[in-house]
Amino acid sequence: MGNSASMNALFSGDIRFHLEGGEGGMGLVQNDLARDPGLETAVLISLFSDRRADLEDALPDSSKDLRGWWGDATLEDKIGSRLWLLSRSKIEDATNTDAEIYAKEALAWMVEDGVADSVAVAVSRTGTYTLSLDVVITRPKGARDITFKYFFNWESQAMRQGH
Repeated sequence: MGNSASMNALFSGDIRFHLEGGEGGMGLVQNDLARDPGLETAVLISLFSDRRADLEDALPDSSKDLRGWWGDATLEDKIGSRLWLLSRSKIEDATNTDAEIYAKEALAWMVEDGVADSVAVAVSRTGTYTLSLDVVITRPKGARDITFKYFFNWESQAMRQGH
């Protein structure tokens, strides 16, 4: 079976959610859900879950659906991001700025909760329908920084490229 230290590492952390080829999913390891001892799952949920829109936000369609997780109605902390509001936007400088604001807002909990000393996000246009989100999380107490790169595509939503 292996030693207890490797077994504890194997089954510790959050359930691992991953993006591959534009699709998200979970996997199995030794008949249990794979775990993420790092921050990948937390970053994915923070960025690509639909946070409830603020009442003053312009919605991308006429549905009046503010989306979001039902718990956002009662909790002070919000889950996810408002990146979904950009789904019908033209990719312009203002769109890049909004995407950066939404991504930083979605990841701010990491600094507030002491998971990170800082979170930096850089957004750039990489194609007609695609933005690149570069995220650098500076960990506390000298732990190594963690870098994630995502492509946010209006047609296939999010895709991840290495970290």
